[in-house]
Amino acid sequence: MTSEVLLAEPRGFCAGVDRAIDIVEHALTKFGRPIYVRHEIVHNTYVVNDLKEKGAIFIEELSDVPPGATLIFSAHGVSRAIQDEAERRGFRIFDATCPLVTKVHVELAKLHKEGYEFIMIGHKGHPEVEGTMGQLDSGIHLVEDVEDVAKVQPAQTDLLAVVTQTTLSVDDAAEIVAAVKARFPQVREPKQQDICYATQNRQDAVKLMSPLVDVVIVVGSPTSSNSNRLRELADRLGTPAYMVDSAADLDPAWFEGKQKVGLTAGASAPDVLVQDVIQRLRAMGAVSVRTLDGIQETIKFPLPKGLKLDNAQSPESGSLQSPHA
Repeated sequence: MTSEVLLAEPRGFCAGVDRAIDIVEHALTKFGRPIYVRHEIVHNTYVVNDLKEKGAIFIEELSDVPPGATLIFSAHGVSRAIQDEAERRGFRIFDATCPLVTKVHVELAKLHKEGYEFIMIGHKGHPEVEGTMGQLDSGIHLVEDVEDVAKVQPAQTDLLAVVTQTTLSVDDAAEIVAAVKARFPQVREPKQQDICYATQNRQDAVKLMSPLVDVVIVVGSPTSSNSNRLRELADRLGTPAYMVDSAADLDPAWFEGKQKVGLTAGASAPDVLVQDVIQRLRAMGAVSVRTLDGIQETIKFPLPKGLKLDNAQSPESGSLQSPHA
């Protein structure tokens, strides 16, 4: 069967995911269980189940959180309404929103004060999109594809800006932005693109890897937007690609007659799952594993105030730490 596994670089956890998980683990250590988290802290089944075992309780409705409890907002961000309700209910709040998502929120607020309306490129129903659109009461219009651009009806076009979900396909987003600019030539683009560095880097790594392999495996949960985009990208480049939540999802039929397997992981997938997949591929016959050259990520985001631990304290487990951290 397979003779070689090629590992994409970078892959797996990004700085925003590392920070979000650290926030939950530090809160559990500092304040004790339970800690309540609104929505999955990141979109990965293994991570969520691991934190549940440590004492995190994941909820969608703030009415499920008892008074005085510690509440953490997920890495995807939340709407102003959710923030306001949480403050009214008197919770101890820590915000694990990825700083790159917060950057988009800050830009929205600044331009909104200047009278801008917005076109947001993203996936309807995704929590990041709901959180970003929920920063404003009105004047923000969601488009999911080029066809949607023709349907947008802003109240005015003199002051119009475009923002994007941070985990989109770089190529798809560029195509939609081009359509927005063609219809609204005066539209303002972000000073720096909204798609995050980690999403960009992982997609670039798949572009490099795909031509070198016969099949691509992406480690990531079905709810993970950036993981889905990696699988779609490999497919688009002509390499059969499959997404797995764990090594148990691997199907031997995918590898029949295949000599080289490419392996990557979404930004919310821990390296322990990648190692499990490698072990399973070795059991299926892979004889070597080689990491491709790629960008070394060194970005690290600080934790919110109030979560510093005493010297005697440390989070329960480092099992979720990324090898790139």
